[in-house]
Amino acid sequence: MMKQGRSKLTIRFTPFTTYQKFDNETDQLFLHDSEEKETSTTETTTGGLTALEAAWNVTNAIQGMFLVSLPYSVYHGGYWSLLAMVGVAWICTYTGQILVSCLYEPSPSTGVLTKVRYSYVDIAEYVWGKRYGGRILFVAQNIELLMTLSRFSAGNAVVHLIINMIIIIYCLSKASIWDWSKIQLRINIASFPTSLGIIVFSYTSQIFLPTLENNMRHPSQFNAMLVLSHIIAAVFKTGFALIGFLTWQEQTSEVITNNLPTQQLRIIINLTLAIKALLSYPLPFFAACELILPKFSLTNDITTWKTILARILIIISTLLMALCIPHFAQLMGFIGSITGVFLSLVWPCYFYLYLKNYSLSWSTIFGNLAIILFGFMCTISGIIDSSRELAKKFRE
Repeated sequence: MMKQGRSKLTIRFTPFTTYQKFDNETDQLFLHDSEEKETSTTETTTGGLTALEAAWNVTNAIQGMFLVSLPYSVYHGGYWSLLAMVGVAWICTYTGQILVSCLYEPSPSTGVLTKVRYSYVDIAEYVWGKRYGGRILFVAQNIELLMTLSRFSAGNAVVHLIINMIIIIYCLSKASIWDWSKIQLRINIASFPTSLGIIVFSYTSQIFLPTLENNMRHPSQFNAMLVLSHIIAAVFKTGFALIGFLTWQEQTSEVITNNLPTQQLRIIINLTLAIKALLSYPLPFFAACELILPKFSLTNDITTWKTILARILIIISTLLMALCIPHFAQLMGFIGSITGVFLSLVWPCYFYLYLKNYSLSWSTIFGNLAIILFGFMCTISGIIDSSRELAKKFRE
């Protein structure tokens, strides 16, 4: 029998979400007020991002250069990898929503949800304390940012679109040789964890979501925006991975651009990828600087020889990582198995349970615990498998 005061959680993905006073807090998270008016208590940020602009940013963030490794994940995981691309998208949509809900607390006087935290770090510091919470998120966010080569710039999005269209057109031109029987139904336990790590890493956007929601013109539209962006990403990733694998089958490389038939075409695509990397580097770089420099009493707002030196050292550190660990798919699997899983799956659920447990149904609690358990399984198996694969690649 359910304990009194713990009501059932109903989740409905709808065009608009509003925070209002209900019998319990969880009913507020994803409900739509069909009679929302201009005088609604929903928070509005003048001059902020529209829902479509925010969806564009999230979609660009989770499409990224990870896309070129997804056919390789199908090579190892078959239909299970394709299913994981959809399942992980759904889970990351949910964890993104509950993470943002952790920014809000009900007002003691009115019961209306009010924003009391503004970032992922704020949530971690509240739950774990400033001494440990901020440090843990600091390390995880920097690993994630320094390992990424793809984020939000408009130029980056255009170049990325060009690369994808070239590969898709080429793959479709080879549709006559596709062999659907090559997609395996069984799971290769020895290599599937790396594929799963790649997939999880490719959906990691949680570190940006609290800031993004805070800068939306209508924060009440955040949940619907997140659903839309992840549906688009899931459809595109699944289709891209499928036709990429069907085109090259057993010859599928860990980075699909290496499978292109002519040296000239590979050079064009790789040069385009280099341009994309240059266009997409500044945002994660400056985001990393914003996290790192204050730890040494420096700031991005004032340029001194110390800040210039610190920025150069950060650039050199990313360059050294790129030179020392050249195997892209295995690296993405390894990082995705650690920071990607914790930032996207484990910590959002843990924070949600810690902050909102008084108003959650038992089914919701068990569901979040299941995601946490799934995350730990992905991390352990992914670290073992991707480490073995990296060691194997270095020996070759």
